[in-house]
Amino acid sequence: MGNSYAGQLKATRFEEVLHNSIEASLRSNSLVPRPVFSQLYLEAEQQLAALEGSSRVDNEEEEDEAEGGLEPSCPPNPYQMHPPPEGCCTMDGFCQAGKDLRLVSISTEPIDVPAGFLLVGAKAPGLPDHLLVCAVDQRFLPDDSGHNALLGFSGNCVGCGKKGFCYFTEFSNHINLKLTTQPKKQKHLKYYLVRNAQGALTKGPLICWKGSEFRGRQTTAGPGSSSLFPLLDSSGPLAAFSGEPAPGTNLSVPPGAQPAGPASGHPPVTAAPGPAVFNGQDSPKHQQLAKSKLPAGTRPSALGVLSNSGPPKKRHKGWSPESPSATDGGYPQGGGNRAKYEGAGMSCLPQAGWAGPAAVTFPVVASGEPVSVPDNLLKICKAKPVIFKGHGNFPYLCGNLNDVVVSPLLHTCYQSSQSLARAHEQYGATALQPISEETQLLLTVYYLVQLAADQVPLMEDLEQIFLRSWRESHLTEIRQYQQAVPPQPFPPAPSAVAPVTSAQLPWLAGLAASSCNDSVHVIECAYSLAEGLSEMFRLLVEGKLAKTNYVVIICACRNAAIDSCIAVTGKYQARILSESLLSPAEYQKEVSYELVTGKVDSLGAFFSTLCPEGDIDMLLDRFHQESQGHISSSLAAASGTKSASPDVGGVPACTSYSPEPPRVRPFQLAVAQKLLSHVCSIADSSTQNLDLGSFEKVDFLICIPPSEVTYQQTLLHVWHSGVLLELGLEKERVSKQRVEQHVLKLDAEAQTRFKSFLQSAFQNPHTLFVLVHDHAHWDLVSSAVHNLYPQSDPSAGWVDRLLNCREVKEAPNIVTLHVTSFPYALQTQHTLISPYNEIHWPASHSDGADLYPESKKYFGLSEFIESTLSGHSLPLLRYDSSFEAMVTALGKRFPRLHSAVIRTFVLVQHYAAAMMAVSGLSHMKSYTSVETLEITQNLLNAPKQCPCGHGLMVLLRVPCPPLAALAYERLAHVRARLALERHFEIILGSPGSGLTVGKHFVKQLKMWQKIEDAEWRPQTYLELEGLPCILIFSGMDPHGESLPRSLRYCDLRLINSSCLVRTALEQELGLAAYFVSSEGPPEKGPRSEGVESDAEKLSSTDNEEEEQLVTEGCPSEKRSPVKRGRSRSHDSASSGLSSKASGSARGGETSAQPGGPWKGEQTRSPQPCGPSEEGRGPGDKQRLRGGQGSLSGVSRHSPGPAPQQPDSGLKTSQRGVQVQVASSSQLSSSSATPATGTQAPRCSLAKACRQPPVVFLPKLVYDMVTATDSGGLPKAASLLPSPSVMWASSFRPLLSKTMTSTEQSLYYRQWTVPRPSHMDYGGRAEGRVDGFHPRRLLLSGPPQIGKTGAYLQFLGILSRMLVRLTEVDVYDEEEINIHPQEEPEWHYLQLSDPWPDLELFKKLPFDYIVHDPKYEDASLICSHHPSVKSEDRGAPRRPEDLYVRRHTARMRLSKYAAYNTYHHCEQCHQYMGFHPRHQLYESTLHAFAFSYSMLGEEVQLHFIIPKSKEHHFVFSQPGGQLESMRLPLVSDQSHEHIKSPTFTPTTGRHEHGLFNLYHAMDGASHLHVLVVKEYEMPVYKKYWPNHIMLVLPSAFNSAGVGAAHFLIKELSYHNLELERTRQEELGIRPQDIWPFIVISDDSCVMWNVVDVDGGGERSREFSWSERNVSLKYIMQHIEAAPDITHYALIGMRKWSSKAGSREVREPFSRCHVHDFVVLNVDLTQNVQYNQNRFLCDDVDFNLRAHSAGLLLCRFNRFSVMKKQIAVGGHRAFHITAKAPDSSAAVMPAQYVCAPDSKHALLAAPAQLLLEKFLQHHSRRFFPLSLQNHGHPVLSVDCYLNLGPQISVCYVSSRPHSLNVSCSDFRFSGLLLYLCDSFVGASFLKKFHFLKGATLCVICQDRNSLRQTVVRLELEDQWQFRLRDEFQTANAKEDRPLFFLTGRHI
Repeated sequence: MGNSYAGQLKATRFEEVLHNSIEASLRSNSLVPRPVFSQLYLEAEQQLAALEGSSRVDNEEEEDEAEGGLEPSCPPNPYQMHPPPEGCCTMDGFCQAGKDLRLVSISTEPIDVPAGFLLVGAKAPGLPDHLLVCAVDQRFLPDDSGHNALLGFSGNCVGCGKKGFCYFTEFSNHINLKLTTQPKKQKHLKYYLVRNAQGALTKGPLICWKGSEFRGRQTTAGPGSSSLFPLLDSSGPLAAFSGEPAPGTNLSVPPGAQPAGPASGHPPVTAAPGPAVFNGQDSPKHQQLAKSKLPAGTRPSALGVLSNSGPPKKRHKGWSPESPSATDGGYPQGGGNRAKYEGAGMSCLPQAGWAGPAAVTFPVVASGEPVSVPDNLLKICKAKPVIFKGHGNFPYLCGNLNDVVVSPLLHTCYQSSQSLARAHEQYGATALQPISEETQLLLTVYYLVQLAADQVPLMEDLEQIFLRSWRESHLTEIRQYQQAVPPQPFPPAPSAVAPVTSAQLPWLAGLAASSCNDSVHVIECAYSLAEGLSEMFRLLVEGKLAKTNYVVIICACRNAAIDSCIAVTGKYQARILSESLLSPAEYQKEVSYELVTGKVDSLGAFFSTLCPEGDIDMLLDRFHQESQGHISSSLAAASGTKSASPDVGGVPACTSYSPEPPRVRPFQLAVAQKLLSHVCSIADSSTQNLDLGSFEKVDFLICIPPSEVTYQQTLLHVWHSGVLLELGLEKERVSKQRVEQHVLKLDAEAQTRFKSFLQSAFQNPHTLFVLVHDHAHWDLVSSAVHNLYPQSDPSAGWVDRLLNCREVKEAPNIVTLHVTSFPYALQTQHTLISPYNEIHWPASHSDGADLYPESKKYFGLSEFIESTLSGHSLPLLRYDSSFEAMVTALGKRFPRLHSAVIRTFVLVQHYAAAMMAVSGLSHMKSYTSVETLEITQNLLNAPKQCPCGHGLMVLLRVPCPPLAALAYERLAHVRARLALERHFEIILGSPGSGLTVGKHFVKQLKMWQKIEDAEWRPQTYLELEGLPCILIFSGMDPHGESLPRSLRYCDLRLINSSCLVRTALEQELGLAAYFVSSEGPPEKGPRSEGVESDAEKLSSTDNEEEEQLVTEGCPSEKRSPVKRGRSRSHDSASSGLSSKASGSARGGETSAQPGGPWKGEQTRSPQPCGPSEEGRGPGDKQRLRGGQGSLSGVSRHSPGPAPQQPDSGLKTSQRGVQVQVASSSQLSSSSATPATGTQAPRCSLAKACRQPPVVFLPKLVYDMVTATDSGGLPKAASLLPSPSVMWASSFRPLLSKTMTSTEQSLYYRQWTVPRPSHMDYGGRAEGRVDGFHPRRLLLSGPPQIGKTGAYLQFLGILSRMLVRLTEVDVYDEEEINIHPQEEPEWHYLQLSDPWPDLELFKKLPFDYIVHDPKYEDASLICSHHPSVKSEDRGAPRRPEDLYVRRHTARMRLSKYAAYNTYHHCEQCHQYMGFHPRHQLYESTLHAFAFSYSMLGEEVQLHFIIPKSKEHHFVFSQPGGQLESMRLPLVSDQSHEHIKSPTFTPTTGRHEHGLFNLYHAMDGASHLHVLVVKEYEMPVYKKYWPNHIMLVLPSAFNSAGVGAAHFLIKELSYHNLELERTRQEELGIRPQDIWPFIVISDDSCVMWNVVDVDGGGERSREFSWSERNVSLKYIMQHIEAAPDITHYALIGMRKWSSKAGSREVREPFSRCHVHDFVVLNVDLTQNVQYNQNRFLCDDVDFNLRAHSAGLLLCRFNRFSVMKKQIAVGGHRAFHITAKAPDSSAAVMPAQYVCAPDSKHALLAAPAQLLLEKFLQHHSRRFFPLSLQNHGHPVLSVDCYLNLGPQISVCYVSSRPHSLNVSCSDFRFSGLLLYLCDSFVGASFLKKFHFLKGATLCVICQDRNSLRQTVVRLELEDQWQFRLRDEFQTANAKEDRPLFFLTGRHI
């Protein structure tokens, strides 16, 4: 048949009959109800066979032999093939009809595939490289998990078309497989075949036979092995075409998919608080896993369960579910099994407290007659049955309703699973029906059948089962839909699979339940559920359901629908489920009621009967009386040298431990920077939600839960961080009162302080307030809900009321930062936090590299779980099996008591007995557990090992405050009776109150921490470091309290294990999170150190080699061999150990190794065991239980770090050991005192810093945490994330282990919705992005990892950045070429003149020398007075250093600064065009043309004019042709208007250019035009939508700044002419039109004015001060100058901090002006900027303007600051080689080459190449001029920079021009640059040259070069050579410049 199975029913005969009936039904033509039998019987053999061979290779041959019924050792039988029929084809690859079946041949041919069939590829032995194409009925193929293939075969031949092959043997003969072994479909049908994009058939995924994923888990998964459950983890064989989403993919959910409430009209929150609880440990029930395909499918960690307990592989070998498997023999059947717990946790969570409890004790939906609940039901059953309503109507219950619990959870689960996910609707909405009610119920029965005795059903498991079943039932349609053969219409669903009918349901359910030892009992009703419930109650009362855990009641009488319910009657399951249905408030109420009413007295009475010597209190009293004498004194003596010694004069020092100073770790800095970058990205976005530029400082408020310890802890963090000083909120020392103003407890008093915070934010709009919400997962209750139900927790709802108020949301200067370790409840579909605003703590490693090297390693949840894996040393997570066993037994004895009460009483009893045992009453060891005894011993003995008395902290977590108070009183009483008050402290920690610590211990703490303050008391747990204490930590939730490094044991045995959600579970385990010092050798920290307990040696092996005896360092007594057993559950009965913690003396180890490898760390124990050995006393080794072997005195060293000790140390250590062997078996600490001089005790606190604490958990929680789901994550991670949210749909993928924090966030954002009580409920519509609050961030990271330090660091760097944003780097350089010894002949003597006097000014000489420091590397210009000596000039800077090394100063931006695009403030919005009334598209393009003779053609410019700026222009009609730009009159006097239009040429600075002049102009009306190149126009328009743009013609795209200046000036003059013409018609004279424009650099940031206080008109002594003013002030001052129209150019000084009185003494200078120029376009009509220039064009223009007789005036009392901008400007021009493949850098020497040479051509304008070449290499042309400043180069009509070592003398050839007197000069060179007709031969003959002087003539082409030489008669005086002709290195099409050099004769 090809399929084998391992039948699992008891009767072989029944099995056979059933098997035959299945085969018969499969052979019949009519389709049968699909899933039932195959699910029941076929899956398990595949699972179990795979599991059983855990280390076996996937060897098919071996499987074949096994299936053949032979033992593997037998030789295989050769297979006899039937001979083929006569005359048929027998060729490989062809069928017997002769048709080709090879994939390569027929891949493109159309193939007829009947509905329900799939194309698969078969492998033939004769054709190893080919696949043969076959059509096979998909029912006989496995599903994607390798299961559910029906027995047998049905296939067609695609070659000849023959159909109906019913046996694979027959089919294999037909297609000529020619097999030598028995034909098996599993072996030969290898691949699915799929169509690719071109429609060709190709090899698809492997067919997943036999669930090979299990093998892959055990060994290394090969390429063919695939996941068992691909539809859940998307890695299965069909994932390629099944369309099933991966866990992280976006499966969106329709709104209707949310769980609906029950039909009775209760709100949905009541109906669906979430699924139910846990699954437990393995047991014979696990072997019933085989009964159900789907539950196993969703419970993949069953592999951990079955790997040791599966049945033998062979069929019918007599194995029965009852017999324990051979591999299980080492474990008792009941309790000690170590298999991993594979259940998922419970999510039947409490209501968030507003709609009543989730557990309702009234009918949900009722009909028919009522059912009476019997009296004394609880007394008889020992537990309250929990009845889950299923389908249909539920009857009324009456009578003793207190003894039952009715829950709608299952009903909700069914309803939720009825809804379809949107992701599947693509397959056809009508074809895919939801899963039927009958199938749901049947699957539920299968699920319950396979649960073990200690497992509890979990709704989430059930949901995954339903999801998987639904997907599989529609797999055919999905596959056909995706294999587009041609597309076929979907067959209707019923034709593919007939559903289970209601008539079949009871029989099938009974059949399923028949093999589970009565664990599940099915009751079938004829009329209504009422009769079934009555029957169940009758059976319960009669005791007939004692072994039954679940009763399934089915009423299938009606045709329309079924009624059903499921009752949980198992004592264990019912107790857990009923308690899990209580909300936290109800839980506390129940416990308080039991304590108040005295119900617990019976428990106390029971305990008193346990001890044969009498009541424990009597024993304590007797001990107390006896110990008044010798025992207490000996105890005092033993401890007096230790803990009491501080009271004596000499204070001993602990050398091995020192407190560490607070510091910022690399991780925290990285997170702070991530936070900062997110804040910046909010500010940089176009949404204008945060204007960082408008803030001057940072303030903050930290909101925390109402816990006094957390409050004090946060105050200390803020205090130590120094953040208040850094933010400038405090000037000097910070007082505690000031710190308290920044931390707020969210309690009833918070409202007043929060209002003042809001008021402060409103009053200080320029302060950025950061509202930090720490521990943000706490209190997410909606304030609206809380107002409806004020009787609930009074502290609830404050977060919503305060942090979500309208004022916070709307304040533009408040940023909210939520900080939490458990962000899940803030990651729902309705969250206010954008996913882009989430910051997750970074991973410490990436690809094995340590990203942030730290001296400490963080130990969190994953590391704790890792420690439980086999192969590790002792686990850090443990459970106490003897404690759990006692709790279970008492639970049955006291069914009316809540299990929390029982657990607390048992644990307190254990601690009391352990204290008594350690104090000398050794017989009390029998009344405690190994674990508790270990804790107590280490607690008492640790202080004796440290000279200072440093000890350990034991955290005892008691969530319920009344129980915590009870535990505190009881333990304090026991401690007092045992006279241990000075040995350790007991502290009750509750959220609402501070700490109370005894005076003696406060004194110790003050001494250790060197605190002088007499009033000091510890206020945080961190301050208890080193104090030996038991901290009883109460409160339903931890509130962010941090624990000290001395925490050694985290006892969480009392946490509410029945009410688990992911947040609650991780929060409790987060208490133990820890930083471990990693200075020591790697891998040692979590392993072992010398002192160990016996039980800690339990590991997981029976190796004799590991039964080592260690006496080194263990001087108390001889040791007996200790077997290493499994360390997960240490059952004190089976382990044979009475204690885990037997303290060995640290004695001889420490003193012996002063020079040892670790100074403060003792030699570690040779034992490879766990991290739970704290300083034990020298004499308290525990006795082994009797019968465990005789005591021996053998001493043997085991390998370990011992060789690292010096030899002498070893001997000393041994000596110390022998001295201290004690014969006493007493446990009292007086049995051995340290031998003086031979040892220095090891401080336990020092060790504690190097190893994380040990955590004890309840068994249920332990199993939950250590089990993994199919995604590889701990099962706990798949729980409901938080009690305040619910799943959006049952149809959701599982979380995956590979998901990052970001992907997990997206998962929860998609698959969870807030409950109505959640503050985000109804917050926004699903999927609306605008619902996110823009200024809200979420920081998440593991608990105790340092998030507080990170956000405090963030506040500091945010403040520094804001200060930096308000600062700017401006150039701060002294003017160059200033020489005090050279006084000019003329001064402008009217020092107090606000404006220059025209007549006086005309007399001033022009200063030719350039003083602007940016021209430090430019050629000097010689003037009429002696020029600067060469030695006066500093060494020139290298060209590449010019912009890097210019000196800058950091200046605070004033309110009159110009800004770039990053500045947003309210006032600027309209100016910038981001105002709603000024849409970005509202601007128009206008052409503006004018002719200019020098260009030889008409120039066409384009204006882009926003609508808001059109009033500055004149149009022919509204929206018509642009005619001119309006100009004011000279006589206009307006204080709110700037007359001169401002033009700013810019390139490459669309973001960084300072074009926002709103503040600079102080709001005055002004006309500002950006001059941009055509190709940059779109990006400038995007960033500056409300600015007028002047777009240069495309011909100027590669031009320099000269072209922009040229066009600005010519356009302005042309516009002036147009305006004169236009206004002349209005009667205005032409000379009255304002002729000035401003040409401003795009880096001018601020403007200053110097106020001079003169001592008199002529006095040279005066004082002056500089202040920042607006550009409006400066422009209005200049524009108001008298006779202003007589000045051609007006400028100002460049600011310098080094400016002295010399620079500002003269109010006006006649010299060069740069950067910010007020230009008179009328006077300069005939002086043009050189349009070709890139560099120094302003110097060139200034010289030509002066030579034309025009006045250039610099206002020295005004200065402009220029910002250093690293991008754009002239640096945007890069000179590169024209060849595309050339990457070599081009040097300036290569910019010029000989004409017609093979030189590499460059892609740059010729003019730029020329200017750059002359700047760097002009010495090649003018060798005589080098450093020869007395003989400059004569430059005619132009100024070109020849470099700083060459001076030039500028002369103009124009008639009547002003030139320097050149009669005294003998020039060393002549530079003629593009000279025009004004330069003639006679003009040149006026000048005298040195002999050997050089000439350089530059022209546009070679022809004009020759003409110029002839025209100027140059050959008369100059000698030319052919080789002296050059050109710029341009291609011909780029029009190179040519130049000729010659020597003077």
